[in-house]
Order: sequence, then structure tokens, then C-alpha cells
Amino acid sequence: MQDLLTVLRQLRRPRLLIRAARLGVDGYRRDPHLRRVLRTPSPPRTGSALMTLIELEADLESQRAAEEASYSIARHVDVLIAMMGEAQILRRMSSPTA
Repeated sequence: MQDLLTVLRQLRRPRLLIRAARLGVDGYRRDPHLRRVLRTPSPPRTGSALMTLIELEADLESQRAAEEASYSIARHVDVLIAMMGEAQILRRMSSPTA
């Protein structure tokens, strides 16, 4: 699980995207947010959700960098919010006081 957090720490994205996601992470509600972002009937476990979100975000980043017409900044921010929210949950679960 720590490897997932390391992957997240090493991501480099434009400041505006990160800033927008940080503003939204306070309102992150796992169940409805993940069902919408991952398009699943129920949210997967935290580690699994985070791996899927990392893959989704990498695809969105590729689209952004390639300036593809299908790129959605709103979806990208939504995925980043979910990634940050899941990372917070993972950190809480793996802390010694949990």
C-alpha cells in the first residue's frame, strides 16, 4: 500500500489541476464519488480503487498532453479529487494509531 502513496507523491501535474482538486477533496464522499468516477455500482476497496484511479488519471494526463479533443478537464479534476480522497483514507488506515 505504501507503494501507491509513493506513486502519488511522485506525480507531477500542472498547479491549476492540483489546486482545483485540493479545493474539492474536502467535499469528497467516497461512495457516491467513486461510483460516479469509476462508473461502478459499488466502490471497490481503497487500494484497488486507488490503483484504478491512478490508471484513469494517467490516461487523462496523456489526453491532456496530446491536446486531444476528447479530453475533459472536469473529469480530470474529478479523478484527482478521488485519488486524493482515497490517499487520505489509505494513510489513515496505515497509520500506527488507526
